[in-house]
Parts: sequence; C-alpha cells; structure tokens
Amino acid sequence: QFLTRLTERFVLGVDMFVEALWKVWTEVLDVLGLDVSNLSQYFSPSSVANSPARALLLVGVVLLAYWFLSLTLGFTFSVLHLLFGRFFWAVRVVLFSMSCVYVLHRYEGEPESAVLPLCFVVAVYFMTGPMGFYWRSSPSNPSVEEKLEHLESQVRLLNIRLNRVLESLDRSNDK
Repeated sequence: QFLTRLTERFVLGVDMFVEALWKVWTEVLDVLGLDVSNLSQYFSPSSVANSPARALLLVGVVLLAYWFLSLTLGFTFSVLHLLFGRFFWAVRVVLFSMSCVYVLHRYEGEPESAVLPLCFVVAVYFMTGPMGFYWRSSPSNPSVEEKLEHLESQVRLLNIRLNRVLESLDRSNDK
C-alpha cells in the first residue's frame, strides 16, 4: 500500500515537472516565432524536403532542445551531487529505479511504447555514471587549494636545490 502511494506520488510529481518543462519549452519556441500548436508541420519529411530553411530550423530546434535538456539535467544532477555528496550513487540508483517505474506505470497497457522512454532513462543513467561529467571532474580538475599546495611544494624543492647550488659554490670559492 505504501509503495503504491509512493509510486503514484512520484508519477504525479514527474508529470508536473515534465509539464512545467514543456511550458517553458513552448514559451522559448514562441519567442523564436514558431507555432507550437502545430509542431508536426515543422517535423514532417515533406515540409523539410521542400524548404531548406525548414531543415535548418529543424536542426536549430533539435540543437536547442538538446542544449535545454542537458542544461536541465546538468543543473538537476549538480544540485543532487551537491546535496548528497558521496551518496550520489545511491540517489542515482533510486532515481533510475523510480524513473523505470514511472515509464512502466505511464505505458501500462502498451509495452511497445515504453521501449523508447526506457532507453532514454538508461542513457541518462549512464551519462550521469562513472563516465559522466561529475565523476570525471574531480580528479582531472584539482581545486584551488590543491593547486596552491602543489605550487608551494615546488617552490620548497626549488629553494632546497638553490641552497645546495649556493653551498657548492661557496665551497669551491673557499678552496
């Protein structure tokens, strides 16, 4: 009973989130001068084949959609990474599981329609995994403190070497 209510609330929350993102996306397209009430006219193969400008518009909209989606996912996962730190992997697993439950719940009667959204969920899961930006950024991009410590150790080594050179010069001058 508890799991059923939790799943229903999660599905409702995701629906509201997707609806809010869709509203923002349609506003962006409205600002660009595209009629969002009939988007299929822009994506039909015949309209793209007849007008090179529409093909360019389609490429621009797809790139803009990719940028918007990556910006949204990047912001969401950076906030989650900031909040949960080392336990981000557990949050990822829970979100992945709940996303799969959401897709399966959403397409309950038609499993063929669930394949593409499930592939998208799996792709997002792997993009935020060990090969993703958040896991790669810390070892390759050291923090400012780590860079300063490294520079200080190099300066200490140079001072030691300089002292040795100066001492050897003093000894050779004394002889």
